[in-house]
Amino acid sequence: MPPKQIDDLLTKVTRYNLIRDGRMLYIDIHEAIRGSLAAPFVAVPNLINIIAQTQYQGTGHTEAQALEDCLQKIESIPFEDIFPQKTAADKTP
Repeated sequence: MPPKQIDDLLTKVTRYNLIRDGRMLYIDIHEAIRGSLAAPFVAVPNLINIIAQTQYQGTGHTEAQALEDCLQKIESIPFEDIFPQKTAADKTP
């Protein structure tokens, strides 16, 4: 592999789609290749360019554990509540 910068994090990603009530979000499972994550595997719900709030991300020692942890955390949460909300300050150019 090519040399990395000191703070680089490289992950291998597996993607899942969760469809609920006709709406879809992605759940990306990150496995650390270089650098370290909160756990060996981290499951991150996302809308491609919007990442879920940390409390809805799952962790585990295996891909299956991280996915299950994430799914339990978002089980009864509406999709719009999983992602950070824009504030008035975010909307100003």
